[in-house]
Amino acid sequence: MRYLKQEKGVSILFAVSILSVILAIGLGTSTILISQIKTIRKIGYSVTAFYAADNGIEEVLLMTIPSNVPETQLNGASYKVDVKDSDDPDCDAANFCIKSTGTYKGTRRGIEIKY
Repeated sequence: MRYLKQEKGVSILFAVSILSVILAIGLGTSTILISQIKTIRKIGYSVTAFYAADNGIEEVLLMTIPSNVPETQLNGASYKVDVKDSDDPDCDAANFCIKSTGTYKGTRRGIEIKY
């Protein structure tokens, strides 16, 4: 009987230890899941930024004489196009070098063509 009186709090200590381990596993898993969700969301932003840059390239290609396009808003995304003539030392194309940068919610993607 004396032995049982000395170990009254052991079961509570054991239960608290097990609950602490379960809580740590749960918090670790939720941290990983939250970071993965943020990454997946940014992938969607990347696609939108890429399509905005593509739209800027198409706009310049439809012009009779390509020229710079200022930053243009497009459904929450934006694009900025820089056109360089073949006379420019930075452009090694036959006619023009066109670089378009699309931006959406802090994510930037660029496309460059030479023709």
